[in-house]
Amino acid sequence: MQAAIELKGISKSFGSVAANKNIDLTVGKGEILALLGENGSGKTTLMNMLSGIYMPDSGSIFIDGKKVKINSPQAAGKLGIGMVHQHFKLVERFTALDNIRIGMGKEAGVFFKSGYTRKYVMEIAERFGFNIDPDKYVYNMSVSEKQTLEILKVLCYGAKIVILDEPTAVLTVQEIERLFEVLFKMRSEGHSVIIITHKLNEVMEVSDRVAVLRHGEYVGSVETKKTSEKELTELMVGHKIDLNISRPMIEKTQPLLEIRDLTVKSDEGNVAVDGMNFYIRGGEILGVAGIAGSGQKELCEAIAGLRPIVKGQMIHDGESIVGMSPKKISKHGISMSFIPEDRLGMGLAPSLSITDNMILKSYNDSKGIFVDRKDARIEAAETIEKLAISAPSTETPVRRLSGGNVQKVLLGREIKSGPNVLITAYPVRGLDINSSYMIYDILNEQKQKGVGILFVGEDLDVMLALCDKIMVMCHGKLQGVVNGNNATKEDIGLMMTGALNIVNKEGKTDGIAKDSIIKDGKEEESV
Repeated sequence: MQAAIELKGISKSFGSVAANKNIDLTVGKGEILALLGENGSGKTTLMNMLSGIYMPDSGSIFIDGKKVKINSPQAAGKLGIGMVHQHFKLVERFTALDNIRIGMGKEAGVFFKSGYTRKYVMEIAERFGFNIDPDKYVYNMSVSEKQTLEILKVLCYGAKIVILDEPTAVLTVQEIERLFEVLFKMRSEGHSVIIITHKLNEVMEVSDRVAVLRHGEYVGSVETKKTSEKELTELMVGHKIDLNISRPMIEKTQPLLEIRDLTVKSDEGNVAVDGMNFYIRGGEILGVAGIAGSGQKELCEAIAGLRPIVKGQMIHDGESIVGMSPKKISKHGISMSFIPEDRLGMGLAPSLSITDNMILKSYNDSKGIFVDRKDARIEAAETIEKLAISAPSTETPVRRLSGGNVQKVLLGREIKSGPNVLITAYPVRGLDINSSYMIYDILNEQKQKGVGILFVGEDLDVMLALCDKIMVMCHGKLQGVVNGNNATKEDIGLMMTGALNIVNKEGKTDGIAKDSIIKDGKEEESV
């Protein structure tokens, strides 16, 4: 296969940290290459050099056999390289069409005003099978629509090499299938596609070849059809790993958190959570499944005191927490902890160090005007060691960590606070498989200590293996609660789309599995 990209001896360091060490990598024309590696292994850094965000300290880059110098994203664009980042680079107040136009700059020429840009964009969209409204504003778009726009942008700019960083992290199963169809179409037209991902099942489905990085070094590559998930995992981490998720059986206590007839509105004023009833017992993991935008975010924020409720009750340890501030809720009883899906925007302060982020929930408890950072520094060091966080020191700013390591800092801080209810929204999003299984083990440790856990997830296989019960939401409504040990992905999938509802008029869960719900403050067994 003719090479579209050749990286030879590429190295990049940030201070004393070597992100990439003497990497050689080749990507063929018309090839989909999956780039695998643990968090902090240097995947994104390597691709940022190819897309012009960073420049290598040493080494050479060849495009179509010619040695090139890529010192800016504009230079990469002229070479036919486009990157779709994990965090989208869109102007929220602009339409889809305007977001594409502003990247064309002077090269748009007469087309900018004449309307030919619209025709050109829609021709590209039709050619690759994109369904997009060019006049829709970005702030009104779903996550999948924003990603579609990002991919369409780089194709409209003439990219023949497309890099996708964690492209399926926030997509539903159906949206992932549509994305893969687009990638296969791109491959058929001779585009080279590089996917940075941690989802091994998707790697096996979509890629032609897999390249693996470990600790900033290139381990090797294998043809996808000649490997397995287990082999890829061993290449990533350097040793064998057990891919089974345990679900310890714990004697359940009375409900620690009860939600009764809860109704919550979205930022736009629409009903996001509509009359929800459920509870979480100590020693139990309750999963929350649903298509993105079904009210999971608003539900978690309401429980944490970050969003006002329209009506309903939230009872923690027998006492109402409705109207309490987030600080008071976190201190209520033993404490309640919330791990948001927006880890940098809401969960952590990116410019502060790991130590200072550990202290964010407790600095008000300090006596006097000075904050004692000694204990926080010790906690930060313990968290770095226990969760295998890749960081030079406890004083490293969080913004300098990889996405997966940022998530570990957030989870470590919340568990250190000793909660009896833990609210987790996508706690393994962006984590490599080794780190993900570490998080599952930590959640099970908390479960065995009697903590009640609300686990909002997106991988149904993981939820069925990890969760005792799974609550399914669709358009803000409860579709039913099923047992993790005898429910199926098919049933849950139907409930997620609204095709199946197993909650009867009395509020009981019928049809799939025996379970308990809260009705009038009492536990009731469904039929």
